[in-house]
Amino acid sequence: MEITTNKKYKYTKTIRNWLLLGLIMLVGQVIIGGITRLTGSGLSITRWDIITGVIPPLNAEDWLHEFNLYKETPQFHKINSTFTIQDFKFIYFWEYFHRLWVRALGFIFLIPFIIFVIRKKINGYLIKRLALVVLLTILTASAGWIMVKSGLVNRPWVNAYKLTIHFILALLVITAMVKTIADVYNYGSRSVVGSKKIVSVVMVVTYIQMVFAGLMSGMKAGLYYPSWPDMNGEFLPAVLLNSENWIWHNMINYDSYLFAPALIQFTHRMLAYLLLTITIYLFFKLKNNVTAFSKKWLNTTLFLVLLQVILGILTVLNVAGKIPLFLGTSHQLVGVLFLISLLFFNYSIRKQKA
Repeated sequence: MEITTNKKYKYTKTIRNWLLLGLIMLVGQVIIGGITRLTGSGLSITRWDIITGVIPPLNAEDWLHEFNLYKETPQFHKINSTFTIQDFKFIYFWEYFHRLWVRALGFIFLIPFIIFVIRKKINGYLIKRLALVVLLTILTASAGWIMVKSGLVNRPWVNAYKLTIHFILALLVITAMVKTIADVYNYGSRSVVGSKKIVSVVMVVTYIQMVFAGLMSGMKAGLYYPSWPDMNGEFLPAVLLNSENWIWHNMINYDSYLFAPALIQFTHRMLAYLLLTITIYLFFKLKNNVTAFSKKWLNTTLFLVLLQVILGILTVLNVAGKIPLFLGTSHQLVGVLFLISLLFFNYSIRKQKA
């Protein structure tokens, strides 16, 4: 396939590049969020000030004020009570950078969007698509603040389920942006692939796996079974074999009982094996039935799922009281890139608009 521009939806190179920049920044936001999580930085800023929050502490007095606010949180009392102000500055940086990136994304995305609308450089279709992206981004940011607030009372960390909602909303923003870019570039093929059910199956399993990835992170489930291919010497953890453990109380109180982390990690592993298998099947089933352009995305998808599994295994094997920052972040990044490549492949094999 050649990338063409549908006559009905003809957009300038500037608009195309702007959309690609938006996608890159969205991916960056998810990864910075992952680093913030892994460094335990997410609760370092206890307030959400949309305007004044752009300015970080500028002097010793400001830093002391922020540090004193942090000292009131459960995380400080239960985990970081030995922190010095220098320790605090480190975790503050990542949460501040995470929030600053969101604001920069809004600035880079919203202002050109408004200008393009006023100057009539984009049509109604693109306005609707981008309005959806903006709406989902607002929902993601709102869920992020709700998530942070959940860690400022009683528990010294954010609620795993709220974190997962925040993560999945972020992925939906990326999904909406990928769809918009694929339409703007008129992704598609004149010779449509016959059956695409396997693509849909892989996509559904991918989204389900992302839900469990969020729960893995939120529950810190990777810390409990740092071994592979077994889980501390067992294929199926014994805690899952006791029917009395299968109660909602254990799922809610995942920080006090082993059941939920064991269930989430076991399911995450099984889904990884399933996703690897069906992606390989997808590759061999369609590799000779798609255009050269689509095959590039298919090849990328296969490579990324293989890399993702390897990174997942290495992450688990290198757990030493905490998730290794580089491996954990790389695992998350490759997972997001896998989703994006799968989406682009899916759009590349649809019927191209005239």
